[in-house]
Amino acid sequence: MIDALSVVEINPAVAHKATVIWLHGLGADGHDFEPIAPHLQSQLSTPIRFVFPHAPHRPITINGGYIMRAWYDIAVTNLYHEEDSKGIHESASQLNILIQREIHSGIDARHIVLAGLSQGGAIALHTGLRYPQRLAGILALSTYLPLAATAAAEVHPANRDIPIFMGHGDEDPIVPLPHALKSKQLLQELGCPVEWHSYGMPHSLCDEEVGDMAAWLARTLRA
Repeated sequence: MIDALSVVEINPAVAHKATVIWLHGLGADGHDFEPIAPHLQSQLSTPIRFVFPHAPHRPITINGGYIMRAWYDIAVTNLYHEEDSKGIHESASQLNILIQREIHSGIDARHIVLAGLSQGGAIALHTGLRYPQRLAGILALSTYLPLAATAAAEVHPANRDIPIFMGHGDEDPIVPLPHALKSKQLLQELGCPVEWHSYGMPHSLCDEEVGDMAAWLARTLRA
């Protein structure tokens, strides 16, 4: 049985018409991106509900088995080697539950955006491509496509051409830029329209990226 995730929720003052489910990175929690919600909402005309789930606690091999919040284990620095397929699929199932909860509350799946940074972005990409109903889009920040070898066979027709925003720092030491560019190429080969942005930063966000995300969300949720 898959446990439901605890979440931080930020609701607009009026009835929302769209939802962004935003997954944090390794070692953080759902509060990490909580401050970004009002900044994005202030630039959007569509009322949005933001959902920031907390990842489960698990031991991380590359950190000596230290237990922290994480969407899956990481064994080696090369993110494409020894991938934690079990952990990735478990987190995808937990994200699916959150998506279904929004749909059951009355939000059209086409008005749901999956977002995430680093590990969170990897789970957003993995889950969004395979989800059986069309979603609005995916915000993939400082991240890469996990389990890439099976993506072509597993992508659901409903989301084969889902819009994707990819933002990445060209000085990122955690997810090196070539990893992200490889994922961008793979996603485009699947048929996804990828809006790519690179920034002069490490493994983080910057004000310019937040502005670009707001513009992408405005276009995507208006479509």
